[in-house]
Amino acid sequence: MPKTNLKNYLHLHFIVFIWGFTAVLGALITIDAIPLVWYRMSLAVIVLFIYFLIKKKNLKVPPKTLIKFFIGGVLIAIHWIAFFSAIKVSNVSIALVSMSTGALFTSFIEPLFFKRRINITELIFGLIVISGLYIIFNVENDYTLGIIYALIASLLSALFTVINGLFVKQNDGATISFYQLLFGVLFITVYILFSTGFTSEAFTLTTNDIIYLIILSTICTAYAFIISIDIMKYLTPYTVMLTINLEPVYGILLAVLIFGESEKMTPQFYLGAAIIFVTVVINGMLKNKKST
Repeated sequence: MPKTNLKNYLHLHFIVFIWGFTAVLGALITIDAIPLVWYRMSLAVIVLFIYFLIKKKNLKVPPKTLIKFFIGGVLIAIHWIAFFSAIKVSNVSIALVSMSTGALFTSFIEPLFFKRRINITELIFGLIVISGLYIIFNVENDYTLGIIYALIASLLSALFTVINGLFVKQNDGATISFYQLLFGVLFITVYILFSTGFTSEAFTLTTNDIIYLIILSTICTAYAFIISIDIMKYLTPYTVMLTINLEPVYGILLAVLIFGESEKMTPQFYLGAAIIFVTVVINGMLKNKKST
């Protein structure tokens, strides 16, 4: 492997490791999911805006495009709220394993947007993933709500990814990210104003919360997104896809190391998780063969 590719490959692993750490930070931050996501997106918007100023990049986009970005922003905001809600009511392991279904959700959503038939192989893989989730549901009854939240987050993530696949053909990735984060913040702000309001009880942060939120917003959101787009210019989509599938593995290992017993699950849970992971990887490998 050429030195440039090796450097980018290692950098990609670092980014995926950071994404895995996102779930851990969500568990460490003491505030609820909605204020957590509001802080995360607000800080990330500020960081990206500073990035644009430094790079002297133009933020102008057509009004019709802004409407599309608004839809994407709402989707990503609700996705993150569901994801962090899953962590709050269950744990990191449950949330990340359930989120691993995203690639297969994408397989069923893509045909709707790109007007193609659903692949029988993908349908079979989907049924296998459901069997893995069924095993987890049966043995982890205390975490049912967490699994449901995570599956909603996974579905929204798949929808968001497919939509962005259409947007990125005509727009810069960093520009898409900035506007979607901005509109996501505005959406959550309006929701909060018309529901509970910005109460000190919900939005008060501890010193540790502030530190974790800064890491979450800058490194795990703004930095990771910008760098991941750049890396994709040098590595094949297949390499990127397989590496990203390691995110739950990194996250679960980190969670076990940091939280200990609260993250240790039953053997049946790990059997169900293994079924999901292996199915997603095999599905990706078969897709890669078809595209080469």
